[in-house]
Amino acid sequence: MGNFKFGVSFREIGSRDAWIAKCRRAEELGYDVITVPDHLGTGRFAPFPVLAMAAAVTERPRLGTLVSNVPFYNLALFAREASSTAALLDGRLDLGLGAGHMKAEFDAAGLPWQNAAKRIAYLTESLSYLRKHFEDEGIDHPRLLIAGNSDGVLELAAEHADVVGFGGLRQQPGKPPGTFKLDNAEAMDERVAYFRSRTGRDPEYNMLVQHVEVTGDRDRAAAAWHELTERGAVARELLDAPQLLLGTVEEIAGQLEQRRERYGFSYITVFEPFIETFAPVLKELQ
Repeated sequence: MGNFKFGVSFREIGSRDAWIAKCRRAEELGYDVITVPDHLGTGRFAPFPVLAMAAAVTERPRLGTLVSNVPFYNLALFAREASSTAALLDGRLDLGLGAGHMKAEFDAAGLPWQNAAKRIAYLTESLSYLRKHFEDEGIDHPRLLIAGNSDGVLELAAEHADVVGFGGLRQQPGKPPGTFKLDNAEAMDERVAYFRSRTGRDPEYNMLVQHVEVTGDRDRAAAAWHELTERGAVARELLDAPQLLLGTVEEIAGQLEQRRERYGFSYITVFEPFIETFAPVLKELQ
């Protein structure tokens, strides 16, 4: 099998000791990448300081943002944070960038909420700004992950990214910003095909998995997840949705093999609640 890369995304760090333990456990289980998001709210944290600590207490995993919410920031200050972290991580930083999608967070920060086109334009501007800043500081530019679902972000990733990130969630029409539905397998086909039509490059493809459940009853697991989340896709479609991993360890390993063949997803990220659940699958595929 092989040729997969596996990451875990931590939404909270807890205490200093808890964060150190989480990072070391991820490395012990064999995860290749430790990532953190960039959100506001109780229990959230500034991404770059915690990545610096993660680097100090681990040796092997790469470390990154999944993803930095670029429209939150003044570009000069963001570039300083990113380049300082890159220098401290000594080549282990994966810099994930996104255009932002949660209006409530912009409201909480007292920042203007702009339409998608303007947020993507700012993200585009950030790329040239960051590149020049890294060059001026004499720091190697980190691996760049650009994640999103819209045409504009995927076009940007097609031109610039080392890793393109697919989440498979899209804004529900007519609903408040941040209200998402889950793309089914066919919708994911379309997004991947769109990306491929825009690039002649060969970046890495990342899938951010929303749920992992080791079970002997995939149908029941899909129905239960659908009832809990109401993410838009009908329950039977969830069995093939690449954002969900449902089944026995062997079945999930097979799903990942099939989805790598279908979509190109060779870099798989799971959320922290599934770090132990997914570990046997990771070992199966190493």
